[in-house]
Amino acid sequence: MRTILRIPLPQADDVADLTMRDGAVVRLRQHGRKGGVRLVVSHGNGLASNGYAPFWMPLTERFEVIAFDVRNHGENPLHDPALHTWESFLQDFEQIFQGMQEWLGPAPTIGAFHSLSAIVALNHTLTYGPRWDALALFDPPIYPRDGHPLQRVEHAYMQQMALRASKRPQMYESPELLASQLAMRPTFRRWVPGSHLLLARSTLRQTDQDTWILCNPRDLEANIYLTNVDATIWPRMVNIPVPTILIAADPRIPDATPAAAICRAIHQELGIDYAAIPNTTHFLQIEQPAACREELIGFLEDCHFQT
Repeated sequence: MRTILRIPLPQADDVADLTMRDGAVVRLRQHGRKGGVRLVVSHGNGLASNGYAPFWMPLTERFEVIAFDVRNHGENPLHDPALHTWESFLQDFEQIFQGMQEWLGPAPTIGAFHSLSAIVALNHTLTYGPRWDALALFDPPIYPRDGHPLQRVEHAYMQQMALRASKRPQMYESPELLASQLAMRPTFRRWVPGSHLLLARSTLRQTDQDTWILCNPRDLEANIYLTNVDATIWPRMVNIPVPTILIAADPRIPDATPAAAICRAIHQELGIDYAAIPNTTHFLQIEQPAACREELIGFLEDCHFQT
């Protein structure tokens, strides 16, 4: 097996376990500089926030960074699979936001969310109002509005991703085995060194039998792809009440996923702030973390946040 660089798992300065209204537990982890602007980060479907450490750990020098995993992901214990739904995620985000204020006190709070968590944060803001002071949404695969030609493309891609997720192995001998498999796939060839193992360690949980299983079971991951069909979010974005930017993958590269074209189309149609990171895919924060940080900080400076 080829040698794989190790990136240390982030070690939180403090943690708080929040219990959602239905009993699910979501762990918040506090990192970095206290006071000033608070930056909240989360992840995409089937992933975990610690896997994005190459992007957000350097930001702890300038921000108080709060990382959390969506229910049934990462560091959170498994809860009722029947409640693993977009509606649950939406309600969780309100409880997470309010719980964070109770735990740490008020502060200017920026959401920097990828994919699944970006869609939830967007819908949360459109539903509950301006909780976040600004949103940086990384390549969200927002389901296209009715009548848009990208809806058919995105629907087919979500079906494809659900099928792929449903066939994932449920058990691994070690995180290194999963990392080596990820590193060999062309889709993940752009990732920074060490990130394959970091993501594997962040998305697997060790069992009593000394094997490793997915933190987010494959059937739950597949169902979230299948149910990403809310065509109302796109047109409602015209009323987004907080500064928002779409930081997207490069829609020009051959292996771009539909999310890159969706973000560009929303920008063109609604005028939402937008930046595409050249030569990146849906995993842009793991491929070019420095460029993603630069776009995020530039956006916040344009919004006159003191970082």
